[in-house]
Amino acid sequence: MRAATASHASTAAASVPRIAPGRPPAHLKVGGLVPFTATDYPGLLATVLFVQGCPWRCGYCHNPHLQPRTADSPLDWNDDVLAFLRRRVGLIDGVVFSGGEPTMDPGLGAAIRQARELGYKIGLHTGGTHPRRLAQVLPLVDWVGLDIKAGFDDYARITGVTGSGHPARASLQAVLDSGVDFECRTTVHPDLIDAQELVALGRALAQYGVRRYAVQVFRTQGCADEILNAHGQSLRDWPGAGVSDALAALFPSFELRRG
Repeated sequence: MRAATASHASTAAASVPRIAPGRPPAHLKVGGLVPFTATDYPGLLATVLFVQGCPWRCGYCHNPHLQPRTADSPLDWNDDVLAFLRRRVGLIDGVVFSGGEPTMDPGLGAAIRQARELGYKIGLHTGGTHPRRLAQVLPLVDWVGLDIKAGFDDYARITGVTGSGHPARASLQAVLDSGVDFECRTTVHPDLIDAQELVALGRALAQYGVRRYAVQVFRTQGCADEILNAHGQSLRDWPGAGVSDALAALFPSFELRRG
């Protein structure tokens, strides 16, 4: 795995088809915006754009209000979002497209291009729901945070959607093939994945070639699942040190995130 360089990104961008003349780009449906963060793009100060829509219904989702795509975007791309990004040039380093699921939006590629033209580095948070669109925008992206929900054969247990492990697996392969800098991360709750399954998932990802992995302990913030929230109060000591040590031994970079 190698980090994307500016020359790599600009060269790769030229190979991505441009929108045909006379056809205006679809405008990204942005449901929210965090103007400043130091935690959503490793090593950079960034703005996070939360894109509307997700086809999956993960119980631990902390942005369930972003799962539907409304008729009207809460934030207008040109008047609100792009105008804001223009004002922030020189004050922040990057723009992170998150969600919801940003690869669900047909306007993602055009939005990324416009943000890049302002000089921003581009981060992308994705669950891998749309591998084809992900592959199309990867040449324009500098860093990816790819959510891996569980073993690919067990995805429906988390997402509520039969066969959802197939696009997730294809998305992981697309990221691996792209050469873009990335991390995989898994949100864990013992009601959804036990310690043995988590270590098995880590082994599988290491075999795929993942080098940077993070385990994110479930947080009740924003979660609408009452059962997960009730059981989530006791997660301070889970997963145990033995699980963390086993995962840390599999990857050059491993992080356990509890907050």
